[in-house]
Amino acid sequence: MASIYHLAILFLLRLVQLSSSELVQEQPLVLKYHNGPLLKGRITVNLIWYGKFTPTQRSIIVDFINSLNSGNAVHPAASSWWKTTENYKGGPTALSVGKQILLENYPLGKSLKNPHLPALASKFNGVNTISIILTAKDVAVEGFCMRCGTHGSSRVGRGPVRGTYIWVGNSETQCPGQCAWPFHQPVYGPQTPPLVAPNGDVGVDGMIINLATLLGNTVTNPFNNGYFQGPANAPLEAVSACTGMFGSGSYPGYPGNVLVEKSSGASYNANGINGRKYLLPAMWDPLTSSCKTVV
Repeated sequence: MASIYHLAILFLLRLVQLSSSELVQEQPLVLKYHNGPLLKGRITVNLIWYGKFTPTQRSIIVDFINSLNSGNAVHPAASSWWKTTENYKGGPTALSVGKQILLENYPLGKSLKNPHLPALASKFNGVNTISIILTAKDVAVEGFCMRCGTHGSSRVGRGPVRGTYIWVGNSETQCPGQCAWPFHQPVYGPQTPPLVAPNGDVGVDGMIINLATLLGNTVTNPFNNGYFQGPANAPLEAVSACTGMFGSGSYPGYPGNVLVEKSSGASYNANGINGRKYLLPAMWDPLTSSCKTVV
C-alpha cells in the first residue's frame, strides 16, 4: 500500500538533492517499470463520501475528476496534466465518475482504522474501477498527518483479480500544515505565506492536490509492480516523486510560479469544467525523466 509521505521528510530529501547538485550534476529522476499491469483504457471512479460534505464541496471534487478527460476547459487545462499518464506504457487512461454513496451517519464511527478503508472500498470494488473514500474534516483516520491519503488494492471475490481504492481526508482541522500546503502555513520548512485556495475551501482544495497525487500514482502503479522508485512498500511514484512542485522555479517551501486570479487573488495552474480552477502537483514524465508541471 502506497502513501503520501510526511512533508518534512520530503522537504529534507529535496534539500539534500539541491545541495548535492551544487557539487555534482544532478542525475535525472527515473521511475523503474516493474512489468506489472497498469490501469489503462476506460476506468470507472466510484465515490464514497464518509461524513458530512456540502453539495458545493462534492461538486468541486466531482468536477475535478470529470475535468481530467474533458476538452472543454481553456488552457492550461487539467486534462493536459492528466495527459502525461499517456506516456506510461499502455496508452491513455480515461476516468469517468460512476456511482456515489453518502455515508453521512458515520456507520463505522468517526475514528477509522486502516482495515476500514478496503472494507469501505469493497462497496464498489470491481475490475477497471477505482473506489475513492473521501472522509470529512471531523473524521480521524489511522496515520492521518503522517500521510494525507493512500492507495491500495483488494481482491474482487475469491479470484486473483484485484480492484483499486484511494483514501483522501479533509485536513481543514487536522494537520492542514502537512496536507493542505501550500494553502496553509507549513508545519516544517521555510515559512512562506500560504496561497489563496482557488475554490475558497482550504480543506477541499488541499484534498484535490492529494487526490490528484493518488490518482496519478494509482493508474501507474496500481498493484505495487508498476512504475516506482525505491522499495515497493515505500515507493516514490508518478506524482509523489515530485512532491511540492506546482510551477516552474519551485524549491522546498516554494510551490513555484503559478497563475493568480486577479479578482480573488487565488492561485492555480489548471482550468477545469464549469469554470473551476485547480492547483495540481507536478507529475513525472517518462519521455523526459523529469517532473512536469502544467505551467
